[in-house]
Amino acid sequence: QVQLVESGGGLVQTGGSLRLSCAASGIAFSSNAMGWYRQAPGKQRELVAAITSGGTTNYADSMKGRFTISRDNAKNTVYLQMNSLKPEDTAVYYCTADRSIWQLLNGGGRYWGQGTQVTVSS
Repeated sequence: QVQLVESGGGLVQTGGSLRLSCAASGIAFSSNAMGWYRQAPGKQRELVAAITSGGTTNYADSMKGRFTISRDNAKNTVYLQMNSLKPEDTAVYYCTADRSIWQLLNGGGRYWGQGTQVTVSS
């Protein structure tokens, strides 16, 4: 059974930082592209960042320079380091996995976590 379990969300002030983690089980982690999406209230889910099995990264334009995605294949975990957080970053952040980076970048992967709430106060 595939499980993606996010952690690390919480409440932070504007300009602060958080690091999200997503621990995966039940998949060949090193063979999967991994990514983060987010969904704010009343808005569509959007791509935040993705990383291929080989370590190539992709970011949404609004996150470039502030967010960093990384992966540790030994721990079956993908991370999202978020710096210089803004109130508009408030959302539920979801981890997703797929063997296809194309699929993951275009709507998300086959597998999803339950999400972790990030709230940035002004």
